[in-house]
Amino acid sequence: MRARRLTGSLSCLVVLTLTAAGCGLSGGSDDGGATAGACKVDKGNVGSGKLTGDVKGTITFQTTNLKKDFSDFFNGVIADFEKANPGTKVKWIDDPGDNTFTSRTVADAQACTMADVINVNAPTATALTKAGYLLDIGTKDPAASKPFVPSFWKTATFADASGKSIHTTLPWYTGGVLLTYNKDLLAKAGIDPAKPPTSIFGLFADYEKVAKAADGKYFATMANPIWRIPSDFDQMGIKTLSTDGKSAVFGDDPRTTQWVEWMAKLYKEGAMPKDSLSSSNDPSTLYSQGKVAYGSTNPSFVRFVKQNSPSVYAKTAVGQQPYDALGVASAGAPQFISVAATSKHAPVALAFAEFLTNAENQTAWCKDPAVVIFPTTTESLNDPFFQNVTGTDPFSQARKLVADQLKTASTNQTSLSPAVQNAIVSQVQLAMQGKKSAADAVKDAQEKSNELLKQGS
Repeated sequence: MRARRLTGSLSCLVVLTLTAAGCGLSGGSDDGGATAGACKVDKGNVGSGKLTGDVKGTITFQTTNLKKDFSDFFNGVIADFEKANPGTKVKWIDDPGDNTFTSRTVADAQACTMADVINVNAPTATALTKAGYLLDIGTKDPAASKPFVPSFWKTATFADASGKSIHTTLPWYTGGVLLTYNKDLLAKAGIDPAKPPTSIFGLFADYEKVAKAADGKYFATMANPIWRIPSDFDQMGIKTLSTDGKSAVFGDDPRTTQWVEWMAKLYKEGAMPKDSLSSSNDPSTLYSQGKVAYGSTNPSFVRFVKQNSPSVYAKTAVGQQPYDALGVASAGAPQFISVAATSKHAPVALAFAEFLTNAENQTAWCKDPAVVIFPTTTESLNDPFFQNVTGTDPFSQARKLVADQLKTASTNQTSLSPAVQNAIVSQVQLAMQGKKSAADAVKDAQEKSNELLKQGS
């Protein structure tokens, strides 16, 4: 997937910038009009009551860096919508998705010129919802939830200025997680590839077996803990932050120290390349060379191996990422489609947003050979494209495994700012190098995280 997405590192800036504008959402003003944020809008766009009006007019639809690879698909969706709704016109614009995306989106919202239909991620949706710039889809169309997997519809909820949770987005597409491994390397370690571990510590025990069998000739996984924090904690049921998100609490759980002890032990015993402790490289290259037993947990990685290393692909199998204490798979927040509350043709914008994210169009895009993504509608996940496995082909097995997971997956992943995540990671790295005990590393990581959280970092 070539599209670049925003990270949580900018979310605080967005929230501060928007709220500083004194924006909110109101059902009316002194002159009888209505406002969304600081913008005058049609009364039907805000407040209670279902959105009504003719589906006629011109709207703008904004994506992020998708035109190069997916012009045919999106132009086709637009043409189908316009044909089904005479009198409508959709102008597609494609943002480059650079590091100024957030500030430009904020400026557009404050200037009342934000696109009518826009692709956003969770941090951006959070900020825009709080400031009142997004249509409350759950109120304006109470039936909007019907196509979506319940857990994904739940993730489409964000807090308004009063703290009330409202549905200002439609879940669009998502990823998934699974185990990818080299069957031959696991067999050498006495591990049955048909029986994946059911817990994170069980997976760590298998890493240790690989390290002992490899004797430095290959490795189990990569060392940098940034790939595992806080996802491992989530899967283990370790609470990373307090309910209000204002303080770190992971150090209060003894399993966190056990986790760090395991990581330090595995690093010392050679389960991980020594030079990968601070590297941002994922396992792609080394796995494709047959030098790492466990590959990336991203389903698109399986296709990467298929295309780039046929000999290793022939030895590759996929399995369930450990459910551990969570009891189900974990899935990150999907990409979302939102409708601007400032839209001059909100009925058209809402109709197009729902058309774009319906089961038919989600399934069609997921079938595009240029992308490995998963839909958020129940009907799409049940499509034969995801459910039919071609023999023992790992890629088709991965597609079905993830699709089945997503029907019940938890989408309540912990979101850490880069500053807090790096504070935790750096302490774990010190413990892995033997420069600090696991207990001290966890204690210091929690203290540093709390300092950053108090600063709003």
